[in-house]
Amino acid sequence: MFEARSIKYCKVCGGEAPYGIPLDDNRERAICKVCGTIHYENPINVVGTVPIWNDKVLLCRRNIEPRYGLWTLPAGFMELGETSAEGAVRETVEEAGARVDLLGLFTVINVVHVAQVHFFYRAELRDTDFAPGPETIEARLFLEDEIPWDQLAFRTVRETLTRYFDDRRRGQYEVHCADIY
Repeated sequence: MFEARSIKYCKVCGGEAPYGIPLDDNRERAICKVCGTIHYENPINVVGTVPIWNDKVLLCRRNIEPRYGLWTLPAGFMELGETSAEGAVRETVEEAGARVDLLGLFTVINVVHVAQVHFFYRAELRDTDFAPGPETIEARLFLEDEIPWDQLAFRTVRETLTRYFDDRRRGQYEVHCADIY
């Protein structure tokens, strides 16, 4: 199980913030000794798309760590002030230079050991005029049998692609939820 303990000092006043269980709570939190502020640590949202063009899926080869040089779906951290759908579209533009129309939420994957939740949306590419952004070495369309399965960067990407191709064969798409510990 993931255990958050990354806060050492108060974000409000800079005082020492050891962990303890606040009154009316049941979990350890960082509590400032000086001003009493309770600091909550929550999962980070990662948002992205499964961009489709006919029978092909758009993948990006990573130009950053972690997992430099491996393939992924266009995705990244959701920003404050945007919805998960808006973030997924933004990340697709930033990483692949691709314009998409969202077709609906497809996977929600809890990645417990790193305190993240990944949301992937099925998306239709508007055209094949895309170009990699600074975090991407190359962006390329793949048929299912061309996907570099042994060179995928993350388990969430493998899980999402596997479910996408399974649903496509069945001719019916649904929202999938999974947990990775």
